[in-house]
Amino acid sequence: MSTANKRVCEQGHTYYKSSACPTCPICENERKPNSGFLSVLSAPARRALENNGVTSLETLSTYSEKELLTFHGMGPSSIPKLKKALNERGLTFKT
Repeated sequence: MSTANKRVCEQGHTYYKSSACPTCPICENERKPNSGFLSVLSAPARRALENNGVTSLETLSTYSEKELLTFHGMGPSSIPKLKKALNERGLTFKT
């Protein structure tokens, strides 16, 4: 049985969430990029990178996989997607 709570965000969107996460899924969907490496990530992984100032592949390449996995919201399933994006630009993770 779900214990989702009805919430309303600052933008007026009504949504239901069972977790304590305050992020509105409607707002999050609206701000999802249409292209680029951030567009292929889940919302938590995208926010994890953005909250740590990683908004370009050049910046991403200054981090190791291990360092990225310490970011809250970043999971191991995002690493192959990021690795592919880096490889397409001739970049790699820091070793």
